[in-house]
Amino acid sequence: MTLHAAPATSDLCDAYPDVRTAQPVFRDYGGTTAFCGPAFTVRAFEDNTLVRSTLETPGEGRVLVVEGGASLNCALLGDMLGGLAVRNGWAGVVLNGCVRDTAQLARLPLGVKALAAHPRRSHKGGVGEAGVSVVFAGVTFEPGDWVYADQDGLLVSPVPLTLP
Repeated sequence: MTLHAAPATSDLCDAYPDVRTAQPVFRDYGGTTAFCGPAFTVRAFEDNTLVRSTLETPGEGRVLVVEGGASLNCALLGDMLGGLAVRNGWAGVVLNGCVRDTAQLARLPLGVKALAAHPRRSHKGGVGEAGVSVVFAGVTFEPGDWVYADQDGLLVSPVPLTLP
């Protein structure tokens, strides 16, 4: 497992003024608020089957980026999938959708950014796509892009960023 130190997004913005910056629509739900890593992308609307199967694989310090269509009708991640992510070495999850089991997620050493909390679980139809370009919060996430997140926001870069 390769977890990367997460530099402050404000410092990265100062050093890289053209870095892609997500709109401030996310809330922090995980026990880790600063995280970074290469993106693995998934498109899954109100169905977390692909989210689960992805988190069952070795994360190797990556960030799962889920385009959930900004649905506020159900949660795509809860404490069981969050625990799975931790056990398999994922650095974080960014959801354009909802989470549940927020008290338990807050205790996990995992970065989780999502739009809101919702108690309803998702469907389990096996619908979705992995490893595709996704667009939300005003930015495009390509598979392998670097995601940097903390309390101040979320940045996306095609290459790893370092501070001088």
